[in-house]
Amino acid sequence: MEVTEERSGAPDTPDTPDAPDAPDAPDAPVVPDAPDPSRPRRRGRTPRLIGAAALLGLVAGACAGYLVQADREPTALPPLSQPKLAQAGGKAPEPLSAAQDRKVKVDGDLRKLLLKKPGDAREAPFSVGKDGWMDLTQLAESYRKPAQGYGWLLSEEFRRAAVVSWREGSTRTVEIRLVQYRQEEVLGAYDAADDSYYWAENAHDADSWAIPGTGDGMAYVHRNPRSEFGVSVYQAEAHAWRGDVAMEIWMYDTKPVPKSAILGLAKRQMERL
Repeated sequence: MEVTEERSGAPDTPDTPDAPDAPDAPDAPVVPDAPDPSRPRRRGRTPRLIGAAALLGLVAGACAGYLVQADREPTALPPLSQPKLAQAGGKAPEPLSAAQDRKVKVDGDLRKLLLKKPGDAREAPFSVGKDGWMDLTQLAESYRKPAQGYGWLLSEEFRRAAVVSWREGSTRTVEIRLVQYRQEEVLGAYDAADDSYYWAENAHDADSWAIPGTGDGMAYVHRNPRSEFGVSVYQAEAHAWRGDVAMEIWMYDTKPVPKSAILGLAKRQMERL
């Protein structure tokens, strides 16, 4: 809607003589419109002409080649020959035993692949899982955002998880998890280890070492304590993967965890896989 503003009390404008007509301004040059970036640029006719010429050349060449070949005598093909393969002698190799076949090993009771609790160790002050197993919900609860962890584990095709924990001395606690993935669509074990590497290094206070014999497995000791419930706790962790199983080790103490403790434990656990 157009609104016209009218001012009251304004003096009338006096009549003025007509001004002489101004000379006609020259026509402004026509400026082409700027290209609209939102519209696709047309290719024009030149590529089409080149394409048509190339197509005609291919057709003409094919016709000429056919005429040349039609006038030639057919050439006989060489006889098919293959050297005779000697059959290997002796018996076929024996199948791998259950101890040697890794597939049989990891498809069995996953808890048997966990390190045994040391003889002088005590029960951990907190219960982890149930009967050595962690279900999907329990594992998701170990994430800072359980709902997000639950969805991530589902997307990575979580299968099952075995866990063991204990207390060493009066202040140190240890927890080891073996998390297995189905790996039908994604490499869940690799993704889990790679995600753990990222978050451990993102803390910017960790010294790190490669776990021997694991390829890319890493152990970390954090220099700064975490304060929870009024207690300062130092943390060390180790992560690696093999096949469809990802390994996680967590160590907590009221004093810094030695490198030898976390690295040695991770090496022994991966040897069992």
